[in-house]
Amino acid sequence: MAMNEFIKEVRLAIEDGDVERAREAAEACLAAGVSPMEAVEYGLREGLRIVGERFERLEAFLPEMMMASDAGNAVMDVLEPAILELGKKTEATGTVLIGTAKGDIHTIGKNIVMMLLKLAGFKVKDVGEDVAATTFVEEARKAKVDIIAVSALMTSTMPGQRDVINILRDVGERDRFAVIVGGAPTTQEWADEIGADGYRDTAPGAVSLCLDLLRKKRGE
Repeated sequence: MAMNEFIKEVRLAIEDGDVERAREAAEACLAAGVSPMEAVEYGLREGLRIVGERFERLEAFLPEMMMASDAGNAVMDVLEPAILELGKKTEATGTVLIGTAKGDIHTIGKNIVMMLLKLAGFKVKDVGEDVAATTFVEEARKAKVDIIAVSALMTSTMPGQRDVINILRDVGERDRFAVIVGGAPTTQEWADEIGADGYRDTAPGAVSLCLDLLRKKRGE
């Protein structure tokens, strides 16, 4: 089996919502020397993206989405320890509040970004999934964060990202926090349209963006 076939098996297991197969595929990746981050980016995330698109086209329904999510969590249970071994925690460089937009129950993409942010030395406040825009703002104030990260994995929940920014503008606090967006359906064009401070299409890219925004905030 070629190296990329191990990653493909992760993707297919998630598409099928097969928890045990997903766990075994992740273990096979590690045994074969596949980079755990590549397994996440091209196996796990790709599988979830495909299932999400099927859901948007009404070719898959909530049970299939939940099964895919469970399979993805099984993959992360295997890969997360290996990913954590790739880096060492450093002194906290800043604080990020992260969650998924209202109506969105997905957690895996958010959790991957959160894990890598912690590895980069950030303090992370996780507000969970299906979060109202007002809650993002309220919790950001309480935690005195530097950056608000809003994830949306369905086109129907993307407006929640815009709502966070609009609320901050309405209350005169837009400059208090940097706001970044991400998730399968989001794009740089969307980020520009809603006035976000940044967008990235990968978890490592999101971490780099947060580091850049923090340096900018500190005038470095």
